[in-house]
Amino acid sequence: MSSEQAVCIVTGGSVGIGLAVCNKFAGAGYRVLNLDVAEPQERHGYITWQQCDVTNATQVHDAIERFARQHGRLDVLVSNAGIHVSATIEETDEALLDKVFSINVKGAYHAVQAVLPTMKAQQSGSIVLMSSDQAMVGKRSSFAYNLSKASLASMARTTALDYASYGIRANAVCPGTIETPLFHNAIDNYVAQAGEDKQQVVASEAAEQPLGRLGTPEEVAELVYFLGSDKAGFITGSLHSIDGGYTAQ
Repeated sequence: MSSEQAVCIVTGGSVGIGLAVCNKFAGAGYRVLNLDVAEPQERHGYITWQQCDVTNATQVHDAIERFARQHGRLDVLVSNAGIHVSATIEETDEALLDKVFSINVKGAYHAVQAVLPTMKAQQSGSIVLMSSDQAMVGKRSSFAYNLSKASLASMARTTALDYASYGIRANAVCPGTIETPLFHNAIDNYVAQAGEDKQQVVASEAAEQPLGRLGTPEEVAELVYFLGSDKAGFITGSLHSIDGGYTAQ
């Protein structure tokens, strides 16, 4: 028997954008399963954390199928787990490329595959893939990351077309520069190599955005929640920028 309470799966929901997404859906009354290798920074009554490596298909499928059986439904998947690497193509060996794709792309592939049987059976569902502004524009020293995020944009489009007849929607959210732990890790690595002042680097990043500031995880979560909801019922196969106007330049 299907539960009355809607259900959302989030991968990489323990920090940053993923944590904000978990909190948004939980705050709206969803039962949320957070699949992440790390424990969440915060706890919420409606959020269940399951330690899970998204590169491991068995772990992902088992966790999602168990949650679906427990609650009798799956309404939303937010595939957010990912890593960032700064490197040109020459600086990217096969091991590094495989690592980025295993987490960013195959992790999403595993999660989408795992939710589809339940969503098909119930003839409804929303899939949101966390892509990037780099699905639309290139950036320097971002070969593998850029490639992986463009792949997620493609995955959203093809999944939308293949499963529209089942009432399943798929879209990609494309954040620009968002102030998250991932952002600060990247800045710290750059500062360590370049010997520049971090505060000035962060200010420079903010100034590059037409709106003159960095985005917040909560702003991204609002867009993700909208796309997951019935209010976005006629939106599928599309890419949604949330970048302060960066890709409009």
